[in-house]
Amino acid sequence: MYAKILVPVDGSPTSNAGLAEAIRLAQLSGGEIRLLHALDLQAFSMMSSAGLGITPDNFEQIRSGGRKVLDDAAALVRAAGVAVSEQLTESLASRVSDLVTAECKSWGGEVIVLGTHGRRGFSRALLGSDAELIVRYAEVPVLLVRGPQGG
Repeated sequence: MYAKILVPVDGSPTSNAGLAEAIRLAQLSGGEIRLLHALDLQAFSMMSSAGLGITPDNFEQIRSGGRKVLDDAAALVRAAGVAVSEQLTESLASRVSDLVTAECKSWGGEVIVLGTHGRRGFSRALLGSDAELIVRYAEVPVLLVRGPQGG
């Protein structure tokens, strides 16, 4: 069974569905969870350069929000009696999917569990699919958990 479970989190209902499944898996396996919140600063930087109100000063607020997401998720994991560690990672040059697969490899993760919107067709093409890229490039199994309807 899996002893090291990587769980990317963003605080959304979809992400929380993935976290809940990872907690169940860790309880069954006696495994530990590494929570990862990946900040794609390139996306925020592009918003700033497009004049959409994101300034360099906002980056610290974005990091603080990421830390809160991790703290809230870690509290849920601890309440379930599962060992947990947290990682806030960021990049100006990498996609979130690259950050997730790199963290899994460096930590020695054995499985990645993440929530997915399950978008198909045009909406997936328009928004991209980090989940699809994680599945494609991860060197470990990936468990995709469908989020709540509308999530």
